Amino acid sequence: LHSAGLYALLDTFFIFSALGFNVSGQGPSSKFLFHWMTAFPRDSRGDHLRICSQEKTCCSSEMEDSFGHQSKTVFENMFDGISEDLRTTFMSRHKRFDEFFLELLDNTERSLNEMFVRTYGKPYMQNAEVFQNLFAELKRYYTGGNVNLEEMLNDFWTRLLERMFQLLNSQYSITEDYLECINKYMDQLKPFGDVPRKLKSQVTRAFIAARTFVQGLMVGREVANRVSKVNLTPACIRALTKMLYCPYCQGMASEKPCRNYCLNVVKGCLANQADLDPEWTQYIDAMLLVTDRLEGPFNIESVMEPIDVKISEAIMNMQDNSVQISHRVFQGCGQPKASGMARPARGISDAFSGRFRPYGPDERRTTAAGTSLDRLVIDIKEKLKSSKKFWSSLPLGMCLGEDVTASESSDDDCWNGHAKGRYFPEVLKDGLTHQANNPEVGVDITRPDTLIRQQIMALRVITNKLRNAYNGNDIYFQDSSDEGSGSGSGSGCSESCVPETEPTPTETLVVEAGRGEEQASSAHAHSSSLVLLILLFSALAVRSHWR
Repeated sequence: LHSAGLYALLDTFFIFSALGFNVSGQGPSSKFLFHWMTAFPRDSRGDHLRICSQEKTCCSSEMEDSFGHQSKTVFENMFDGISEDLRTTFMSRHKRFDEFFLELLDNTERSLNEMFVRTYGKPYMQNAEVFQNLFAELKRYYTGGNVNLEEMLNDFWTRLLERMFQLLNSQYSITEDYLECINKYMDQLKPFGDVPRKLKSQVTRAFIAARTFVQGLMVGREVANRVSKVNLTPACIRALTKMLYCPYCQGMASEKPCRNYCLNVVKGCLANQADLDPEWTQYIDAMLLVTDRLEGPFNIESVMEPIDVKISEAIMNMQDNSVQISHRVFQGCGQPKASGMARPARGISDAFSGRFRPYGPDERRTTAAGTSLDRLVIDIKEKLKSSKKFWSSLPLGMCLGEDVTASESSDDDCWNGHAKGRYFPEVLKDGLTHQANNPEVGVDITRPDTLIRQQIMALRVITNKLRNAYNGNDIYFQDSSDEGSGSGSGSGCSESCVPETEPTPTETLVVEAGRGEEQASSAHAHSSSLVLLILLFSALAVRSHWR
């Protein structure tokens, strides 16, 4: 045992054992190593060891160092494996929902275009860009663009009114100023009936819920990915080495750690991760709230699929009431000048005489992967519910397996960190503040992990957005009338929330769409300052004049 060559050989076997393979690479080699550990007398003191017992041992300092490196690798692999399902869930579901919503928009636009070409023909094709702009803005909003949905929809109906009024009164010369006058009477005239009001309510609620939910999945994915790359402290690595490999040095290679011993070690190593749990739980609850909106009457699928029918209903309403609408406009804005061109024998009313016939259920295109929103929501609700308490349950998940720790029936016959026997210390609670007196891992509770704190902040931001989305509010625009309110930041911070000096990449994903408002607010502030400056100089000039 005192031979350098024998130490090197044992060192090699220990490393292969830690990796879980025997010398031929065919499987576990613990029995083989146990034979080596017990075949030689442990008559060497461990004064050279820094972690394992300094009593009689069969480990060299090089072997102990190897165990330290291997402990880190084993723990990281275990943590990666146990969090893989969570990461995969958020990644795959984000991809599915995103594909579904984008394909739904594409299919709806294509369906409207085909039906309107078939029904309205040339008048539609000459004004198709009005509808193309509508879908382009809806898609831009969904993908994170700085779009005020209500204003955008108001603009759509305004543009449609202008185009239709010109078509219905083609014998007159309609100027830009005259069109502006028409728009002033939009609310009084209600040329499209009640369709714009109903559609605005449905579209805004549906798109706010869909966009925010997908953003929520993206943030959950990013948080899980970042936190799964665990940063182990030297104290944690020492504790893991003592728990996993020091029994080998005392000839007890077959002994597994006591379960409570393992729990204290892992709770100390993952103290910061456990602190994610309260914010994660609130985030999951908020995500589940928004799934109710994806299932309800304002879900984006039920709103978008019949949108061609609803817009056509609005067009028909204006066509049927064109005489009364034109008469009231002429009363308010005056009689426009004749264009000098006779009205065509076949008027616009004739061109719109074909009644709209939408696709039937069997004719409509299927959405992403041929699935439906209902199926996607049922699936994600189950996954979200199962991910609650994930971060605080990690220690139990990592220590529960009998391949890691001794069974509960072996509480008196397991490795307790010093010898074979019962583990007496109490299992600590989860989280950083409860690790001050961890008997196995030295934890500095005054220095929280920066990465974890950043992810907590990102969860707070998206949770606030999700709760607003559930109520039908887009926090980027709900206070847009209050100048300088800063409502467009989307920070989600209350007074107790201390923002980071720099936004994390995850936070950036959440607040990206709000940057346009901030820039506009800044430009307004500069403009206001300039006006004040001009007024000040004017006052000074007047004062100087009177002197």
